[in-house]
Amino acid sequence: MEVDEREDVETPEEKEATAVARKEPPRIWRLEESVVNRIAAGEVVQRPSSVVKELVENSLDAGATSISVVVKDGGLKLIQVSDNGHGIRYEDLAILCERHTTSKLSTFEDLQTIKSMGFRGEALASMTYVGHVTVTTITEGQLHGYRASYRDGVMEQEPRPCAAVKGTQIMVENLFYNMIARRKNLQNSNDDYPKVVDLISRFAIHYMNVSFSCRKHGANRADVHTVAAFSRLEAIRNVYGVNVARDLLEITVSDDNPACSVFNMDGFVSNANYAAKKTTMVLFINDRLVECTALKRAIEVVYSATLPKASKPFIYMSINLPPEHVDVNIHPTKREVSLLNQESIVDRIQNAIESKLMSSNTTRTFISQPINSTAICLFGGKKETQPNSPFSGTKSQKVPVSKMVRTDSRDPFGRLHAYMPDLSLSQHEKQSDLTSVRHAVRLRRNPREASDLNSLHELAREIDSDVHTSLWDIVKNCTYIGLADDTFALLQHETYLYLMNVVNVSKELMYQQAVRKFCHFNAIQLSDPAPIQELLMMALKEEDLESPNEECDDLKKKIAEMNTELLKQKGGLLDECFCIHIDQQGNLLRLPVILEQHTPDMDRVPEFLLSLGNDVDWEDERECFQTISAAIANFYAMHPPILPNPSGSGIQFYKKTKDQTSYDLTTSANIEEDIIDQDLLAEAETTWAQREWSIQHVLFPAMRLFLKPPKVMATNGTFVQVASLEKLYKIFERC
Repeated sequence: MEVDEREDVETPEEKEATAVARKEPPRIWRLEESVVNRIAAGEVVQRPSSVVKELVENSLDAGATSISVVVKDGGLKLIQVSDNGHGIRYEDLAILCERHTTSKLSTFEDLQTIKSMGFRGEALASMTYVGHVTVTTITEGQLHGYRASYRDGVMEQEPRPCAAVKGTQIMVENLFYNMIARRKNLQNSNDDYPKVVDLISRFAIHYMNVSFSCRKHGANRADVHTVAAFSRLEAIRNVYGVNVARDLLEITVSDDNPACSVFNMDGFVSNANYAAKKTTMVLFINDRLVECTALKRAIEVVYSATLPKASKPFIYMSINLPPEHVDVNIHPTKREVSLLNQESIVDRIQNAIESKLMSSNTTRTFISQPINSTAICLFGGKKETQPNSPFSGTKSQKVPVSKMVRTDSRDPFGRLHAYMPDLSLSQHEKQSDLTSVRHAVRLRRNPREASDLNSLHELAREIDSDVHTSLWDIVKNCTYIGLADDTFALLQHETYLYLMNVVNVSKELMYQQAVRKFCHFNAIQLSDPAPIQELLMMALKEEDLESPNEECDDLKKKIAEMNTELLKQKGGLLDECFCIHIDQQGNLLRLPVILEQHTPDMDRVPEFLLSLGNDVDWEDERECFQTISAAIANFYAMHPPILPNPSGSGIQFYKKTKDQTSYDLTTSANIEEDIIDQDLLAEAETTWAQREWSIQHVLFPAMRLFLKPPKVMATNGTFVQVASLEKLYKIFERC
């Protein structure tokens, strides 16, 4: 059989048709409106913090003075923003979430002088395309409010009457429910809620007259809670803390030359003592929270020559320009703006900051570094060293691990005076010391009138005006229960149980006592004079032991010498006002009594002296008294002891190493007892027991009598309610 095999050959006409089809461009289709809207929504609403920013800006445009934000699961499950603004008209609810519907402008010319934060009418519409939006609102004069739900830019049904408080509440639920890739990406991220907190914190320090609150859904305590502040610095202190506010410098820059730039800027920048891992830049331009990469880089260049390596600054700036000099419509999320004469503005601000830093920063602090044994040897000595042996700067033999802390109360090694020289006072010095004591006694018997010290009155008024009345009642009438852990104590007030941060409360109490007892302190006389230059060297070496080269040692020595001379010069003020006596030889002789029956931890004396040298503003009277009182408060606060708590898992720190203990494998009954350093353990147990006794019998009685708790303690975790008797009864009734 023969098979006819023929190749499949195209005809010339078919080849020509195929070539034409290959060269023909693809057709252009008109996208469906739903696709267009979802693409736009993905640009405007990038993550949960974008939703919060848009809603908070709408609340501010509505004239709100109180804004509350509640977030669940980082914002993916729920974002709720409530305000007390003017509300939304009933007749406007139907088109509220349609694209390009807004009350901020009506013509293109209005965009040239826009002053509101919203103007495009895309925010709410975008949220409805990627989430489920519910709006509850009431306007002034209405008897009830209205609630409406929106999906894909359309109101689902007629608004329903409901009870409502003044203003508007917008809930966005199930964010990105129809964008699977983005939702999965955000679910794997743990930084969405911190971004919301950071955003609210930035708004809170700029809009001082608005009360902000931000918390997780179901949480009793807000992570951000602010009230109206009297000054910008106070607002920064309330949000970012005292450690940030104390290192800020006020700065103002302005220019009215139309040929170059027309603007005015005011703000705060950190000084050379401030150190952080990343730059915090809060920038508002015409009251709009934005970013400016060029300005941020220019400022970082200035600080790179001032701050230690890897430290970053804190910057808050508010820049005001004519509205026509700002183009706000260059970014989908309004994160950036375009400025007229931007280079000139950046140069003026950069030069002003550089000049401010050069003229204002005279002291420096250093970031703490891990301690290693080789540097500790610089201060170590053999166990046979006598208590009064002179301090030696030469290296000794390597100190065993067991000798780095004192293990026997009779052993002088580890005591503070082991590092101090034996300075026997001459007859003249004794007479001089006696004269100073008599002078202090006369001051206490005949206290000088403080009417001329307006700064002291201001500090006292600040304490009195910042009292949280509810906490004050709790503090005055509480009952001590016991210690919950190393930091928190349990107290009861009426039918409520609270956790109290012992360190924060004791620090605030010591600060208030230091202000109240100004010039009227009793004295703690040191048994041996303490050379402050040696103590400062100890503090500096504990802060930076990673690079023990000669250049670093020379730098530390110069810093210690400079601070020693400074404290000697200020010795009269410290002695007269705070009973901190430093003689002309540079020795610390006396410390004040802040609370009766309470002695500070003497291991913290080097850190305290370094704080007096670096953190005190000696130029301004009010700041001087405040910063000295703050340093004293930190020194006298009831910090956890340096020795770890031996209870629970802390016992492992008191086990001897194998080279210190010989094991008998034939006997196992006393193995656990043999490997524990019993002397060191006994000292730790005594230290921790003494601290608990002081908290119960010294701190709590003094707290009830003298402490006026500031308002920040109600929001920063110092006092936390953990149980309520009424709620417990309700729970038991269900059982």
